[in-house]
Amino acid sequence: MADVQQSNNNHVSVLFSFSVFSRPSSVPLGSGYEVLIQKFLSIYGYQIDIHRKFVIQLFSDEWGQYIDLPKGFVISEKCKLRLVPLQIDITTLGNLAPSTTVFFCCDMQERFRPAIKYFGDIISVGQRLLQGARILGIPIIVSEQYPKGLGSTVPEMDLTGAKLVFPKTKFSMVLPEVEAALVELPGLRSVVLFGVETHVCIQQTALDLIGRGLDVHIVADATSSRSMMDRMFALERMARTGITITTSEAVLLQLVADKDHPKFKEIQNIIKASAPESGLLSKV
Repeated sequence: MADVQQSNNNHVSVLFSFSVFSRPSSVPLGSGYEVLIQKFLSIYGYQIDIHRKFVIQLFSDEWGQYIDLPKGFVISEKCKLRLVPLQIDITTLGNLAPSTTVFFCCDMQERFRPAIKYFGDIISVGQRLLQGARILGIPIIVSEQYPKGLGSTVPEMDLTGAKLVFPKTKFSMVLPEVEAALVELPGLRSVVLFGVETHVCIQQTALDLIGRGLDVHIVADATSSRSMMDRMFALERMARTGITITTSEAVLLQLVADKDHPKFKEIQNIIKASAPESGLLSKV
């Protein structure tokens, strides 16, 4: 394997490996765990999911394999390191808590009104979700697909207090400005996603988010397409990848979790009238 030479007396050559990649670089003599983690992030960027837990391992000539980095380890000589992601605790998947959740509202715009199946109903449900997010202090991120041609978000959707409202041409909502906004949310674990179209922008956003290690919840009664067949197969595909397909009432009640929650009455008032039974399930 190629390695780099020491750039000066204060730096040490290190081979950094992650997944199938390896890249030679250098770090200051005496660097410890935190410096090494930051170096891995600077080299591999978005390939590393910052929400996962990792262990750094050191190649041991004595054992001929990688071993966990010893406690208190500092770089004193040329070496090989690799970053290994720990497995996600499966019991955490599907849980929602206001402090670790963000809502994504995708492309609920005027020009889609006549084309999207049951658009009026998903507007109604989407507005419930936005209201619930504001009550619970959950950040809201809103996208608008080419608003110059497709119009702004429909007026029924109250975007008051949204953390970010941004235009896009890419189908996925996961753009640099969104990633920058997510970095500002410490402890973020879950994204509640709704809007249009299920098989395009919703699906591509969801796949990008789970690729970054986030737990994604698609709100089925606030998500639609022009074609019910496209919608149905997109939801099935996403469910198979580990994305949670849920409903607005389930999301809001899961977020309060207890009737003694200080905001329970306000959330209860939102869901007192059942969400529209629009036919999103009964027709293809």
